[in-house]
Amino acid sequence: MNEFGLNARRFLTVTFVVLGSVLSAPSPSLAQAKKPEAVRIVFVTHGQANDAYWTVVKNGMTAAASALKVKVEYQAPASFDVVKLAQMIEAATATRPDGLVISIPDATALEGPIKAAKAAAIPVIVIDSGGEVVKPWGLDLYVGSASEYDNGVQAGELMGKAGVKDAMCVNHEVGNVSLDSRCQGLADGLKATGGKASVVAVSLDPTESARRVEGYMASHRSTDGMLMLGTTLAEPLLKMLDERGYTKKLKIGSFDLSPEVLDALQSDKMMFGIDNQQYMMGYLPVVLLAGRAMYKTIPVTDILTGPSFVTKADAASIKTLSDQGIR
Repeated sequence: MNEFGLNARRFLTVTFVVLGSVLSAPSPSLAQAKKPEAVRIVFVTHGQANDAYWTVVKNGMTAAASALKVKVEYQAPASFDVVKLAQMIEAATATRPDGLVISIPDATALEGPIKAAKAAAIPVIVIDSGGEVVKPWGLDLYVGSASEYDNGVQAGELMGKAGVKDAMCVNHEVGNVSLDSRCQGLADGLKATGGKASVVAVSLDPTESARRVEGYMASHRSTDGMLMLGTTLAEPLLKMLDERGYTKKLKIGSFDLSPEVLDALQSDKMMFGIDNQQYMMGYLPVVLLAGRAMYKTIPVTDILTGPSFVTKADAASIKTLSDQGIR
């Protein structure tokens, strides 16, 4: 590990442990409503823990639980399934945890079970997606990036300035409102420079997805830009594009970071990665809900963790942290 990596890791560790110590250290002026070991927090999200993005969320969750000595659980459907997600939220609510941490990829499908959890006096923090319904539904807090649509617009504007006129938005979860909004934002962002964007629907199957993207490229030869909505497919897609010589004609960006994305940035095969700092989406809700259970405290405003556009200039310094599952 290089010196930057060591210093960055120390900084993260010290920062988060200090936050944890504020909650867990005994104080004569604060009477704990609950001891740390009695606190249980449940994450129920639409993202599988083995997905590269959600692995980092889970890493943050686990690190916070270890620092505070509270109990945490991470649950998600085996594949993107809002009906199953609603059922899992209902089941988690029935266990009466000290806090729920949820993502909301489809507000219509999830409104009932989420409002039921809040009605049961369970604090609810929303991460990643669904920030727009936190206040209307009377939920406690949102920890995540700014509007996904706005993030897509910024990506489109950046690509447009680089000369992109015909981009594809590779969507691995069509129907996930957050991802659909990213694609719409990309299209609208490109309009400012006379460009356009089309959605290419794929799955999380790397072989099938690479085949679909290759087929689209073959039949849409004017395509000169590509935005990936996550990093799980980054390695197989970049490999296929490189083998076919497409990386030389495409301006490529991606939501989220991974070692593969950072390597591609360093070798000029990609323009940017959009970092929403999902480690904090896992870590901070544990800290905040533990504080709620122990001291009846919680912030009064949402916490935005992104977006941050990472380019070649930043890639090398962030790579070590990405290898460690933090960025």
